[in-house]
Amino acid sequence: MSKNYSIENLNEIAGGDKEFIAIIAKTFLEEIPPDLKAMEEAIVNNNRELAYQFAHKMKPNLEMFGLNLGKDITSLESWTRSLKSQSSISANIENISTKLHTVFDELKRDFNL
Repeated sequence: MSKNYSIENLNEIAGGDKEFIAIIAKTFLEEIPPDLKAMEEAIVNNNRELAYQFAHKMKPNLEMFGLNLGKDITSLESWTRSLKSQSSISANIENISTKLHTVFDELKRDFNL
């Protein structure tokens, strides 16, 4: 079954240490869901500075798991410095949220968390 994440980058960093990778997956699951929620709330409240901070904070973790959300995160970061409406990034937010929720479920299953 195809996964929505990749641990290829993690394997390289961890030198194949499966216990270390499991710790990183657990940390990801502890930190990213509340950050995602806070980012979504910041967007709804039009708090662009806070939305930027959460998007920027999450970016390295998303890259580490090979989530290919860079374009969506970059669009969100650009939105925070613009006068565009929230609707201009709704597809990006939906893509980020949908993919992350799928990955959360996969990581919980794959690492028994």
